[in-house]
Amino acid sequence: MPAAAETKPQPDAPTMLEVGLGARSYPIAIGRGLLSSLGARIKALRPNARVAVVTDRTVARHWLQPAMAALDAGGVAAAEPIIVEDGEGSKSYGVLEEVSEALIAAKIERNDLVVALGGGVVGDLAGFASAIVRRGVDFVQVPTSLLAQVDSSVGGKTGINSPKGKNLIGAFHQPILVLADTAVLDTLSPRQFRAGYAEVAKYGLLGDLSFFEWLEKNHQGIFAGNAAREHAVATSCQAKAGIVARDEYETGERALLNLGHTFGHALEAATGFSDRLFHGEGVAIGMTLAAEFSARRGMISQDDVARVQAHLVSAGLPTRLQDIAGFTQEGVGDADSLLALMFQDKKVKRGRLTFILLEKLGRAVIVNDVDPATVRDFLSEKLSQKPN
Repeated sequence: MPAAAETKPQPDAPTMLEVGLGARSYPIAIGRGLLSSLGARIKALRPNARVAVVTDRTVARHWLQPAMAALDAGGVAAAEPIIVEDGEGSKSYGVLEEVSEALIAAKIERNDLVVALGGGVVGDLAGFASAIVRRGVDFVQVPTSLLAQVDSSVGGKTGINSPKGKNLIGAFHQPILVLADTAVLDTLSPRQFRAGYAEVAKYGLLGDLSFFEWLEKNHQGIFAGNAAREHAVATSCQAKAGIVARDEYETGERALLNLGHTFGHALEAATGFSDRLFHGEGVAIGMTLAAEFSARRGMISQDDVARVQAHLVSAGLPTRLQDIAGFTQEGVGDADSLLALMFQDKKVKRGRLTFILLEKLGRAVIVNDVDPATVRDFLSEKLSQKPN
């Protein structure tokens, strides 16, 4: 696929949403070709701010030059870009230190801005660095993956991974702008795009059956890049914005956004936060397991489980533990090891497991105090299934 600088997508009129947090409210702009407006939008928000762009090597090859050109065209002064390695490995103490020190060396001050140009890893990492450098610098999210556009760029969760689990070190730090240019998704690999789609399906399953039904009929259009893509991104962002506005710090309803994540995060940790399992792939398997566990508890029917699994499979996503590369390697094939990782989940309360399960398709609920022995037995059963 040609580089972004050669395709030069023309901006459409954007869809504008808002995350309503009072004085800290911020806009989400969604549309094709919006990256060219980055400088003008920052200039309107912070007329005198300098910016530092944090990105990864792959995104830099496609989108760093257009982003820097957009900043220059808008009259925004920019420091030397900070480029990190691709992948979940960059969400680490060491890379956080590198990015933080680079921001300090660039003399980014508290009235300046950090621009997170990348997927969920870059957004989480750059957002956390901006939260702690000089005790807080504002930042802008420019998500370049489907997963980041529909989920991780909105809501202010920033952080890095611990060797003991996913996203265990971090802070709530809201951006001042989210700029989601759907044209940048054209440079994603098919696997990366599919992984992001898991988070889109999540919004339908947890709170909007009509959206899930729409996805069942129209998901191929999202992959093709027609108007269905903008609709899916906007619908997902609107759903998350509403939940974040009502429960910014995840004391209640916001936990529903973790549908599939308790299983999924444990699987990511078990595979070493590697390319063996992308985050969205872990979420897809996790949502299927959550649906099966819900049925085990008599909450939904086996037909509902089959429907969830069929849709995710139709989008090219893994749904079984056996779908993970190197399934039989230590950790993935061990129920006790997976259960131990699940006890590092942020929703654990007083050492008791909390799950997000399905009361019905389109309605997720928080289930507290789940018996670990039941979970272990469930995992053991799923692990014993034969690969297809």
